Amino acid sequence: MNLLFIGGLGMPEILLILLVVLIFFGGKRIPEMMRGLGQGVRSFKEGMEGTSEKKEGTDSSEKESNK
Repeated sequence: MNLLFIGGLGMPEILLILLVVLIFFGGKRIPEMMRGLGQGVRSFKEGMEGTSEKKEGTDSSEKESNK
């Protein structure tokens, strides 16, 4: 059974990657890294929503100024 379809990774490969990450970074740093990653993703999503709102805002302001 293939859990991840990216590059044909199976369970043994995933476990090996997790073991290497655990050894390399240690148990205390992993939650900090995941927290930072989550905050980065959240910030990216908010930024993307902000750019679409700005585009919509400029479109509506342009329509109002053309009236």
